[in-house]
Amino acid sequence: MTSAPLPQNDAFEIDGADRPGPALILCDHASNRVPPEIGDLGLSAADMARHIAFDIGAADVARALGRALAAPVILSRFSRLVIDPNRGADDPTLVMKLYDGSIIPKNRLVTPDDIAGRQAAYYTPYHDAIATQITTMIAAGRVPHLLSLHSFTPQLRGRPQRPWHVGILWDRDDRLAGPLIARLRGDDGLVVGDNAPYSGQLQGDTMYQHGTARGLPHVLIELRNDLISTEGAAETWAARLAHHIAPLIPVAAQKGPANGPTNRN
Repeated sequence: MTSAPLPQNDAFEIDGADRPGPALILCDHASNRVPPEIGDLGLSAADMARHIAFDIGAADVARALGRALAAPVILSRFSRLVIDPNRGADDPTLVMKLYDGSIIPKNRLVTPDDIAGRQAAYYTPYHDAIATQITTMIAAGRVPHLLSLHSFTPQLRGRPQRPWHVGILWDRDDRLAGPLIARLRGDDGLVVGDNAPYSGQLQGDTMYQHGTARGLPHVLIELRNDLISTEGAAETWAARLAHHIAPLIPVAAQKGPANGPTNRN
């Protein structure tokens, strides 16, 4: 039997909107798709298959984690090079012109009107979908626990190899991040970054907009992309994450919003 199509438009896709679990899984950089109305960004197919265009493997992990936690999953349907939904609306890197050694030709001469058009077509509908899902879950009596799935490249800009298998990013609320770091560090053989390879202190990013601003438990999870580059590997990592995350969700809901220091590092 053919399953019903997933709710989606050019900006987003929702997988399992009616799942009853308290987690809400987000994947900001799920796709390297460039919508037809944007046209060719001027990059080669090889560049569009790189991490500069999307987070390799993250969508597969997000979908599998959604199934494991009975959680809805919201995924972007446009490349981060079209516009980056994990940035504040006024961030200078909202539309990237140069990324990890590759110039993005079509973005070099992008105008404020171009950016506003991309925001209206892709950025805003994606974030509106998240906000709507959160409101729906709260109305149903569930505190949404936001889990944002990303991946990072083993090496960036010719720097030394990154040692982490997984990084947990957070800002001022460690209700999920703190215990998750502790659990993952107890998982044999894992090298776990605490606000590494990036800092979770990015004002206006997705976790700030929907987690910090609304007082909801949230965490951003970065997986090294060579560990999740196949569907089987992504499924394995989703199961591993579900094992560690599931016990933390009811505890995080009871603790209430954190108001501590913005960063432990």
